[in-house]
Amino acid sequence: MRHIVFLSLSAFALAACQSSQQSSTRPDQPQLSVPAGAQSINIAAAPEAVRSALVAGAQEKGTVVLQNEPNMVVMERTMTGENPALDSEFGPSDNGQRVIRIRVRFSGAACQTLAVQDLAVINNVRTALEQSFVLPGNPNTMQSLQGLKSRAERSSSCPPVSS
Repeated sequence: MRHIVFLSLSAFALAACQSSQQSSTRPDQPQLSVPAGAQSINIAAAPEAVRSALVAGAQEKGTVVLQNEPNMVVMERTMTGENPALDSEFGPSDNGQRVIRIRVRFSGAACQTLAVQDLAVINNVRTALEQSFVLPGNPNTMQSLQGLKSRAERSSSCPPVSS
């Protein structure tokens, strides 16, 4: 009788280990690359928590969310007023608005998500003369990613990870 109980408990423990391993690998998550100029950060939260933190932060700042997908959020901020520095670097945006487009892709498991952010300046957005220019990351945009990390980890029960 003891052998049967022991075998039953062993089989139950083995099944629990296997199911927890399967749920942590998440085969439905895409593999991410970090292209030149992009910035990335590791976040101790699930991809769903990262997406929720991104969308909530955008709404608080009045940033338009163009795409809200399970593994990617694309946002846009309109640049108002004259900007001689951008005009000299990317040319004038004289036939439409100029925006900064922020794309954050993320992938991972319950307590380990990689977030990759890349930026672009778009001149004459949504016109026939639209032009897009990739922007390299800088300390300000990295600070934005660190804010995302902090916000997502606050709502997570996972132990923090270092970047």
